[in-house]
Amino acid sequence: MALAGKVAAVTGAAMGIGKAMAELLLQHGAKVALLDVNETAGKNLKEVLSEQFGPESVLFVACDVGSEEQFRDALQKTADIFGGLDILCNNAGILNETLPEETVSVNLVAVIRGTYLATELMRKLNGDRGGVIVNTASVAGLLPLTCCPVYTATKHGVIGFTRSVAAAFAALGYGVRVNALCPTFVQTDLFSTTTSHLGQFSELREVKEQLVATLGVLSVSETVAPILDLVTDETKNGEAFVVSPKEKKYVTFPTAMDYL
Repeated sequence: MALAGKVAAVTGAAMGIGKAMAELLLQHGAKVALLDVNETAGKNLKEVLSEQFGPESVLFVACDVGSEEQFRDALQKTADIFGGLDILCNNAGILNETLPEETVSVNLVAVIRGTYLATELMRKLNGDRGGVIVNTASVAGLLPLTCCPVYTATKHGVIGFTRSVAAAFAALGYGVRVNALCPTFVQTDLFSTTTSHLGQFSELREVKEQLVATLGVLSVSETVAPILDLVTDETKNGEAFVVSPKEKKYVTFPTAMDYL
């Protein structure tokens, strides 16, 4: 899939990883809808990106991904204004161990919801163009982050859902690919405020700090670079791509035969 002229929607797009995703897609010729609950930051970013890439290429839609109605309306507005939907980056996320239900809602339920809503618009069986979805997971979805059990559970869920739904869509001939991006620590507001949101696990903050020292911290530009491959390479489906300061690679998962 070449990006020129394609239509993308990015959740959590006003700052951090989502902002970097939007900029990267725009740089390669896509039209991008910025979806975010933060209206002030979202509108400000739209103005900046409109000056760089043209107002016809950028849209901001206020959207709380925890609301199915808002999420559905935002994706439909994107399709109506830009003439379709080819790419969805399910990127919105939080880390707050004191708010387990909200964390599950934003980090996992919204990813599932967004995938299904976008697929309704993309499906070849409905006469549409097919497309690709990239879900922002984490290395915390591949191994335990001791100080953040709820966050870890949601990211494990994102990876499991991505792999399973990708296989299901392929078997059904939907023409929609689904992949996951799994970064280590990234220099964002979420990362900088992690320690204050650990709740009962705050005594384990030193464990997190030791892991940060071991793994290092990514810039947002390093983090999102693999998006190009995940989106454009049509052989990639159900993949999880790990990004760390030390290596960048696709994950090799065990197969059913490994358990026999």
